[in-house]
Amino acid sequence: MSAVFKPVPLKLSPMQEEELPEVMQIEERAYAFPWSIGIMRGCLQQGYCCWLGRVGDEIVGYFILSIAAGEAHVMNICIDPAWQGQGLGRRLMRQLIYIVRNRDVETLFLEVRASNYKAISLYESMGFNEIHVRRGYYPAGKKREDALIFALPFVSMD
Repeated sequence: MSAVFKPVPLKLSPMQEEELPEVMQIEERAYAFPWSIGIMRGCLQQGYCCWLGRVGDEIVGYFILSIAAGEAHVMNICIDPAWQGQGLGRRLMRQLIYIVRNRDVETLFLEVRASNYKAISLYESMGFNEIHVRRGYYPAGKKREDALIFALPFVSMD
């Protein structure tokens, strides 16, 4: 007998300001250096593309995407640590890419901590390529950590 993988049903919806306290709980569980609620609120107020992933009524992840001048930037993407390892990050990335493909975007960019091997593996498996290193970009206690910049170009069929 072999195990059959059954995907968790993930429902996607735009993020609302009243959901920020729950989003912040995930942000704080997931990151040693989390964003502030002010940064999150600012992204919503600036009209960034902010989406939530839910399993049932529970928020399990989110992404924040900036789109302007033919480029898109993944500002933040996160799956609650309790829900990681079930393919939900890949599914959020697919939704994000779907949104970008339906806009006039030539390239999707993101940055990731050099030590975040799981995320790097996910991004590379989805066609992203490393294009640059920002030395000492992220806080990491008394030291700083490099940021790897990745890009996913979109080829126009026109």
